[in-house]
Amino acid sequence: MHDIRRLRENPDQLRDSLKRKGFDADVTGVLALDDKWRALTSEADKLKADLNAASKAIGEAKKAGRDAAEEMDQARNIRERAASIDDEKRELHSKVTDILMGWPAEPDASAPEGKTAEDNVTLKEIGEKIVYDFELKEHLEIAETLGILDMPTGAKISGTGWPLYVGTGAALERALVNFMLDVQTREHKYTEVFVPFVVNRASATGTSQLPKFEEDLYRIESEDFFLIPTAEVPLTNIHAGDILETGSLPKRYAAYSACFRREAGAHGADTRGLLRVHQFNKVELVQIVEPEKSEEAQLEILSNAEEILTRLEIPYRVIDLCAGDMSFGAARCFDIELWAPGTKSWLEVSSVSNFKDFQARRMNLRYRSEKGGKPIYPHTLNGSGLATPRLMVAIIEQYQTPEGRIAVPKVLQPYLGGLDQITGVSF
Repeated sequence: MHDIRRLRENPDQLRDSLKRKGFDADVTGVLALDDKWRALTSEADKLKADLNAASKAIGEAKKAGRDAAEEMDQARNIRERAASIDDEKRELHSKVTDILMGWPAEPDASAPEGKTAEDNVTLKEIGEKIVYDFELKEHLEIAETLGILDMPTGAKISGTGWPLYVGTGAALERALVNFMLDVQTREHKYTEVFVPFVVNRASATGTSQLPKFEEDLYRIESEDFFLIPTAEVPLTNIHAGDILETGSLPKRYAAYSACFRREAGAHGADTRGLLRVHQFNKVELVQIVEPEKSEEAQLEILSNAEEILTRLEIPYRVIDLCAGDMSFGAARCFDIELWAPGTKSWLEVSSVSNFKDFQARRMNLRYRSEKGGKPIYPHTLNGSGLATPRLMVAIIEQYQTPEGRIAVPKVLQPYLGGLDQITGVSF
């Protein structure tokens, strides 16, 4: 959500900034509506003074024993006009709010220029790609042969793109979640939260999934609820509408959740196996910080997410997204992509985003930087730490053996009762 005062003071700068995201903001149209609203506000203020004068005249007429009918008619006309103005102002305010809700966040000045993924910048590549002396298989073939992933039965139960993990496959998924939560909460000191998997419209609007991306969400129409696409939504909304007191920042939360996405805009994307599914598990990291500390917080979240891949010994790279390729609400974003040797591709496993005050404004989240000070908007940030489907792809493919088994990464073995190799459904 954008500050209307910013638009009034420097409309050209805001319009040009949003063009970096490929968005053409109707600045002139919004300012015209705002001018009408401000003119009506001035008229309403004048009417208040007129009504006070009319009320005083009525009192004086009655006190003098005169008929006050004319003064009362004047007061009634003023009240009717004031009521009409209030209705017009509400309508204009609603129109302006709806328009601004559809404008994306401004990209940070430090974000690379560009319009598509081809313009993104690779910041670093970590880890050596393993050279294998046998022919690699893709994750789906390995997992289905071992019986630990059953996509056809998932499709029978729910539809295409709803995976069903079985036996040691389910245990490996659970091990990943527990391992990631332990690292983020015990070592990186995030507060663990177990969130609802359903949110209301206000919450989804606050974190900017709505109104733009409603077609990508699963909606429970009877109650106008939505299945969460990420734990970012309930985590950030913990403080929606709050005024946080001095000294209470930063807020650092980590949560496991199932995530649900219709992927309505992903037609033509690679959907083999776990590459693109409608339900998946993820550990999400959220921070709410003072504005001057948000750049540092974003780098910290990025480091926290990278740590998982480092310990799993999976090669990865970090991508600095250009302005035109960033998400609707992000001002700056880094993607982490891991290497899947069987699929022979880099797969996004985390986006670490700084939203600055974009989300805070939408959910009216504020804080006091000093005791008794005026409430201001903090910055919100989040990042996957990590999402499991493509992590499972990389583990299955990288740790496959010539016999078609899966070696278990050392850091996960304690979570699987010491199991060091997956040979089938059973332990």
